[in-house]
Amino acid sequence: MTSGTDAFQVDLRGLVELLSRHLYSSPRVYLRELLQNGVDAITARRALDADAPARVLLRPLDDGGLEVHDTGVGLTAAEARDLLATIGRSSKRDADPDDPLAGALGGGFGGGREEFLGQFGIGLLSAFMVADEIDLVSRSARDPQAPPVRWRGYADGRYELTELDPRDPAAPAAPGSVVRLRPLRDAEHWLDPDTVAALAADVGGLLPVDVSVEVRLEDGSTARRRLSGEELPWRRPYADEGQRARALAAYCERTLGFTPLAHVDLDLPVAGLTGVAFVLPAAVAPTASAHHRVTLKRMLLGTGVEGLLPEWAFFVRCVVDATALRPTASREGLFEDEILLAARDALGERVRAWTLETLAEPSVLARAFLSTHHLAVRALAVQDDAMLDLAARVLPFETTLGTRTLADLAEPPAGDAPPRLLWTTSVEEYRRVAAVAAAQGLPVLNAGYVYDADLLARVARRRPEWRLAPVAPGDLEAVLAEVEPLRELEVTDALGTLRDDLTALDCDVELRVFEPSEVPAMLLTDRDGEHARQAREAAAPVDGPTDVWGAVLAGLTGPARARRLVLNDANPTVRALLAAGDAPVRAAGARSLYVTALLASGRPLAGAEAGLLGDALRTLLERALPAAPGTDAGPTAGTEADTRTEPRTTESEDDAR
Repeated sequence: MTSGTDAFQVDLRGLVELLSRHLYSSPRVYLRELLQNGVDAITARRALDADAPARVLLRPLDDGGLEVHDTGVGLTAAEARDLLATIGRSSKRDADPDDPLAGALGGGFGGGREEFLGQFGIGLLSAFMVADEIDLVSRSARDPQAPPVRWRGYADGRYELTELDPRDPAAPAAPGSVVRLRPLRDAEHWLDPDTVAALAADVGGLLPVDVSVEVRLEDGSTARRRLSGEELPWRRPYADEGQRARALAAYCERTLGFTPLAHVDLDLPVAGLTGVAFVLPAAVAPTASAHHRVTLKRMLLGTGVEGLLPEWAFFVRCVVDATALRPTASREGLFEDEILLAARDALGERVRAWTLETLAEPSVLARAFLSTHHLAVRALAVQDDAMLDLAARVLPFETTLGTRTLADLAEPPAGDAPPRLLWTTSVEEYRRVAAVAAAQGLPVLNAGYVYDADLLARVARRRPEWRLAPVAPGDLEAVLAEVEPLRELEVTDALGTLRDDLTALDCDVELRVFEPSEVPAMLLTDRDGEHARQAREAAAPVDGPTDVWGAVLAGLTGPARARRLVLNDANPTVRALLAAGDAPVRAAGARSLYVTALLASGRPLAGAEAGLLGDALRTLLERALPAAPGTDAGPTAGTEADTRTEPRTTESEDDAR
């Protein structure tokens, strides 16, 4: 038995497919990788000679190909064999950290030196997404006596490496490298001159080196158009702050596609990060992904980078440049490490400070920001005490006394006793009680929207003197007047039949007097009773073995009803219903009031509830309308009126009733 070690065999075609389908989002990244390699090679050469030229030239070829020239450090034959013949090999990963040449062609999977852009030694392979052959010629600046080299790589995994005669026209005349690509079929548009120029300007417009594209003029001559060298917009000098704000707004329109409400300057020296956060002009959902434009060492990382800010800061979009943050393998996102976590917290603190400062004093901007991004303020307030205190004074809430802030409600004018403030946990609950509570002067807040219930609960704990609490059925019952004892005796039997009619709906019936009299009934939901109802449903017997846990739940639940329909004795319809002698009419009326109270809350009717309303209306219509000639005068089959034993009354009797 023998043993040994062998190297992995790499299927380059499979690797290229992996890159194109799963690592890179688009073939457009090939140009970014070539520019990155060129800039890193220039950085390495300038470590040897600070006065060395710093240029990358993009030259479209007549046959549809592309040449990328750089004035970088170049390669010797040994370096080319060592770096280009090993997939994933990187000079930055493997070289001596004190070697100024480390990083000439992209970094390794370890941390690269900060002055280099590349972090992974697979960037050159991205060119195989648009070409099936990479032709590279290079002359070394480190060893001027070494002959130029030519390396040709093919998508099927082969490569050729040869040394050239220094006088060979294909060899660079000066130190540097030239990469030549010819497009794959159906990939010609990626090497089109206009596309190349647009991509280079987008990804390398802020680079501190001369990135130019060669363009052909109408007379057949060529000229160079520079695409880089633009200063960071937030670092440019301006005459005053107003001019700077207008310039940054125009930059936001060009790059992000919207006119910002305001901007927040970002500066984080520990991460070598500078930039601007732009406040969105329109509200967005808290769950919306925040995409930011990020450049690393002036090279574009991506326009849809996530994770740069805390989740609550969903109302801003950033444009930043950084030196210490690490990219992911695709160089289209940020690697989640300690530096990014610290940067995220620090940037979030900067946005938080701006928000607190903006809302602290009344202003046009403060009003516009609050009306647009109140959800963001609420999101921050549920986790930040300083913002919570501010939110209590500036955030508007829908209440039964109008749109008010918590401070307005809890701190009345001198001499007035502070009221007890109640809130509902759902919009439906608020709509059920709002009209009655408003008529009684009872302050109830609608906390049925996102973050509001949690925010009010935190305020209640932080400011107990404000007497904030969730609304309970007993709170409303306290403002509902009892009916006179004689009136209660008069309608006892009618109320009893109504309770029986609504038993199947797990709903009790009570009679009170309240304003406004136009409201015939109000539906109160008891949380404990609702939980008990759900437990009884879970304990209901089903076909099959006995549900042990259902039996346990049944033993824990009491007879409490989940809902109570409170009838308003001040309403004429209710009084007429209680006086009706026709039992099916009373039952239909009670169920109609129950469904009407549900609809008043804004809740859509379930199928069973819609059927309930239909049956009730059918019964009422049968009693109110005479039978059509030639039809059976009896009730429609299948309705509750089928069980009626008393004879059908005449029209005159109906009218009298």
